[in-house]
Amino acid sequence: MRYQVLSSRDSTDSFAGTSLEMDLINEIAPVSPSGDEKVDIEAQSANSSVSNVKGSGDPNPFDDADLAPYLAPITQHEGYHRFDPKATWSEEEEKRIVRKIDFRIMLWTCIMFGALQLDRGNLSFALTDNMLDDLNLSTNDYNNGNMIFYLCFLTAEIPSQLVSKRIGPDRWLPIQMTLWSIVAMSQAALNGKASFFVTRGLLGIMEGGFIPDMVLFLSYFYKGKELPVRLSFFWTSSTTTTIVSAFMAYGILHMRGVHGLAGWRWLFLIEGALTFGIGLLAFGLMPPSPTQTASWFRGKKGWFTPREETIMVNRILRDDPTKGGMHNRQAITPGLIWQCFLDYHSWPIYLIGLTGYIPQSPPATYLTLTLKALGFGTFNSNLLTIPSSVLFIINLLLVTQLSRRVNERSLVGTIGNLWSIPLLVALAVLPDNTNSWSRYSILTLLLGYPYVHAIVVGWASWTSGSVRLRTVSAAMYNVCVQAGNVISSHIYQANDAPYYHQGNRVLIGIAVWNVALFVGTKFFYMWVNARRARKWDKMTGEEKAHYLATTTQTGNKRLDFRFVH
Repeated sequence: MRYQVLSSRDSTDSFAGTSLEMDLINEIAPVSPSGDEKVDIEAQSANSSVSNVKGSGDPNPFDDADLAPYLAPITQHEGYHRFDPKATWSEEEEKRIVRKIDFRIMLWTCIMFGALQLDRGNLSFALTDNMLDDLNLSTNDYNNGNMIFYLCFLTAEIPSQLVSKRIGPDRWLPIQMTLWSIVAMSQAALNGKASFFVTRGLLGIMEGGFIPDMVLFLSYFYKGKELPVRLSFFWTSSTTTTIVSAFMAYGILHMRGVHGLAGWRWLFLIEGALTFGIGLLAFGLMPPSPTQTASWFRGKKGWFTPREETIMVNRILRDDPTKGGMHNRQAITPGLIWQCFLDYHSWPIYLIGLTGYIPQSPPATYLTLTLKALGFGTFNSNLLTIPSSVLFIINLLLVTQLSRRVNERSLVGTIGNLWSIPLLVALAVLPDNTNSWSRYSILTLLLGYPYVHAIVVGWASWTSGSVRLRTVSAAMYNVCVQAGNVISSHIYQANDAPYYHQGNRVLIGIAVWNVALFVGTKFFYMWVNARRARKWDKMTGEEKAHYLATTTQTGNKRLDFRFVH
C-alpha cells in the first residue's frame, strides 16, 4: 500500500501539485502504517493515510461512501466536469489512451528537454574550436562562467516553481524556452570576459526551474505506476541530445571562416535558433491539462474525446486522489518553501544532492579540453564524447531498474561513487606520459557511471511526507544539486592543467565521503523509524485513534510516518 497524507479540504484549500519524481518514489517505495485498528472517518479526515489505487481493475476508492467526500476533487479542478466516481472502462481502452498520451505529450516533452540540453551543453563543444583563445579567456575564467551559470540556475529554481504553478507550466515552459534561446543565440556576438559572464548568468536564470516545471506538467497525465520507466527515458533524452549535438558540432564547427565568423559562433547561433523554434511550437503543443486540449492550434475538438477525457481524469484521481486538491493555476505559497527548508529530516537527502555528483562533474565539464590536450583534434574531440554518453544511458536505465526491483535507495545510491573511485585514483596517479588512448578510456568509463539522480530526487520527494510539500521538496533538492555544481566548477584549476592530478585527489575524497553519506543516511532513517515504531506499537487502538484525530504534526513529523531508505 502506498502511503500519503490526506487533509480534509474544501474548495478554498491550497495543495501543492504532485511531481514526476514523487510518482516514481511512490512506485518504488511502498509504505504502510502499522496497526489495523479502525479510526472514525471524521477524526481521520484531517490526518489520514489512504491507499492509492492503480489500474482500472483495482478497487475504486470512491466506492467507499464515507471516504468519498474527502477524496473528491475541488470544484475548481480543471477536470471536475469529467469526474465520475462510477465510471468504468476496459484495460485495453486505458492502454490505448496511454499510448496516445505518450505520442501527444511524452514525445514532445522529451524534445523540449533535449532542447534544454542542446543550449546548456554546447559550450563544451565550442571550447574545441579555440573559443577561449578567441575571447582571451583562461580556464579559470571558464570556471567562473560556469559558477555564475549554476548560481543563477539554482537561484531561479524555486521562483520558477512559484510562477509555473501560478500561470501553468503549459504557459511558463514555452516562455522560458524562447527567452533562453534568444540569449543562447546572442552568444555568437561574445567579445570578451564581461559578455561571457553576462550570458552565462542570463542562461542560468532562464533555464532554472525548467526541469521541475516539466515534471509538474507530466504529473497531470500519468499515474504513478506509469512514470518510472518514462522518467528513465526522460533523462535519457538529455544524454541522447548530447550524442546528437556532438555530430552537429562536428559539422557546424567546419563553418569556421564562413562570413568571417568562428565555428563556435555559428554553433551558438544555429543551435539557439533551433531551440527558439521548438519554444514557439511549445506554445501550441502544450495543453494545460487532459481536458483542455482544444485550441486553434491543436484543433477545435482537441486531442481527446469526452469519453477519453473521462477515463484520463478518473484514472489519475483514483490512482492518487490528492491530485484533485489543487487546480493547475493555483499557486504554491512561500510559506511552504520555508517549511521545507526547516525540515531537518530531509537535510540528509539535500546533502546528498549537494555533494553526490561532484566527483564526475569536473571531468565532464573539461572533457573536450582534456581531449584537445591529449592531442585529439577539434572535430575528433567532439566525436569522442559519444561513447561515454552511450554508456551513461545504459547505466542510468540499469541502476534505476535495480533500485525498483530491490526496493532500495541508499545502498544502490552508492554505486555511482563506488564505480568512480578506482577510475579517479587512476587519473590521479597516472604519469603525464601515459598513452592518450589509455587516459581517454578511463575518462570514458568514469563519465559513463551509473547516475542515480532519478532515484534520489524521488527519495527527496518522499521524505517530505506531504502532498503539500513534495513539489517544493524536489525543488529544494535541485537547488542543492546546482550548489554542488558551483563547488565542482572550481576543483580543476589552471595551474593543475592539463591532467589535474591535485583536482582528482580532491574528487577521490569527495567520492569516499559520498559513500559514507549514503550509508549514514540509511542508518539515520532506520534509527528514526525504529524509535517511532517502538512508541507507536506501545499505543492501544484507542490511543492511536486519538493521536490521528488530535495531532498537529504533519508530513514526515507524524508518529506513523516511516522513512524509506
